[in-house]
Amino acid sequence: MTLIQVKELTMTPIHFKSARELVSLVNSKQLSPLELLEETLKRIEAVNPTLNAFVSMRAEAAMDEAKALTEQIASHGAAVPLAGIPIGVKDLEDVKGMVTSFGSIPFKDNVAQSDSIQVARLRAAGAIVVGKTNTPEFGYTGFTKNLLFGVTRNPWNTERTPGGSSGGSAAAVAGGMVSLATGSDAGGSIRIPASYSGCFGLKTSFGRIPGGPFPLLHTHQLWCLGPLTRTVEDAALYLDCVAGYHPADPESLPAPRQSFLKCLKEMPDTLKIAFSPTLGYARVQRDVLVIVEQAVECFAEMGHTVEPWKGVLPDVGETWSSLIDLDLYGQLHEVLNTNREEMGKTLVNSLDRMNSFSVADQIQARKVTTQVNQIMWDLFEQFDLLLTPTMPTEAFGAKGPPPAEIDGHPIPLLGAVAFTYPFNLTGHPAASVPAGLTPDGLPAGLQIVGPRHRDDLVLQASHAFEQMRPWNDRRPRI
Repeated sequence: MTLIQVKELTMTPIHFKSARELVSLVNSKQLSPLELLEETLKRIEAVNPTLNAFVSMRAEAAMDEAKALTEQIASHGAAVPLAGIPIGVKDLEDVKGMVTSFGSIPFKDNVAQSDSIQVARLRAAGAIVVGKTNTPEFGYTGFTKNLLFGVTRNPWNTERTPGGSSGGSAAAVAGGMVSLATGSDAGGSIRIPASYSGCFGLKTSFGRIPGGPFPLLHTHQLWCLGPLTRTVEDAALYLDCVAGYHPADPESLPAPRQSFLKCLKEMPDTLKIAFSPTLGYARVQRDVLVIVEQAVECFAEMGHTVEPWKGVLPDVGETWSSLIDLDLYGQLHEVLNTNREEMGKTLVNSLDRMNSFSVADQIQARKVTTQVNQIMWDLFEQFDLLLTPTMPTEAFGAKGPPPAEIDGHPIPLLGAVAFTYPFNLTGHPAASVPAGLTPDGLPAGLQIVGPRHRDDLVLQASHAFEQMRPWNDRRPRI
């Protein structure tokens, strides 16, 4: 069967099929990895000049890999779970032979000598890296713009941001360029673009996917890896390919006993679920909150008990921000001394203040972290899951800045990402699922937070919601 026949026989355009659907077509020999890659490269060539999701490509090497895999499948069949699936890799992560620029001018010639652990595992599973996706400098902001590659735009409205810091990956998935892309999340950098771009995004439990190899181990347990995908099944498949301990990351968790994909439909019939529209301190755009509340009702319709959470989280934004800055300062202090004029002023100014971050400040940060951990401990003694909005607003302007007010009410700087960063401080797994479109036609997300290390339960709940409210048939007209 030719590629054209495959297109005619299916309702979903080839560019918006899930990775699972594409793997099935490849395994049944209705579609070859080479045909799939050729279509992918054509789509990127057509759409990327508008979105600026990909900032560098390895088309020739990818074609060689696709040809080899096509010949292998023709002779022996496929024996790998991601057979021939093209993927994008966020430009904070290494792909051997490609520049890892971190979106930063001083690193524009920083060619990686090896794959990251995550990329190596995805490639071992049969994925083909087509290129690197854009990110704000060192993933520092919730919208994607840097001095090296410029602005990335949202496929739903190119005047808006896809979010950040995994904005290039989200735009690539939402824009029909690839079905899978890597992300990382230290304060919302997977969930923010998932919400703004209408994707599924999973911030895994800290250590679920090993990071590195690192030139310097992270100081604080805030930073996680995870996927941006079109469906929950694709995220579960992705996690099956990359989860598990690696000695380069001493905080990484052992491989789970059961496949995330195989247990997707094993969600308990009666869960007790908490819903918090504000976490006690956040403000939410009215029409976004309406969409989120309608999404929450789906869980009651499934037969679960959904109750308002009466607890309150302290606003840990200042603590979280200081710990992020301290960790980045440890990585970049030498570069700051020699290249600060080539780096973004906001990043430089934030890192400079770490010179005066004292032992007393670290002790205070640890006290706040302990307090929040206790609150979440108490919450998950009573409830199985926590639901919140993912983002307080729909996507803002592509060039920023983030909104300073919501519905006419002023908000603090971190009020624009109020629901995501607390769960980096606590380490809980959290996903953003597409909940609907605002009157402006922009996506809004529902955040599903689970107990520590219960990535399986978060995926199960996300999958159950997806069955109730399918979203992959809604796509931008880019």
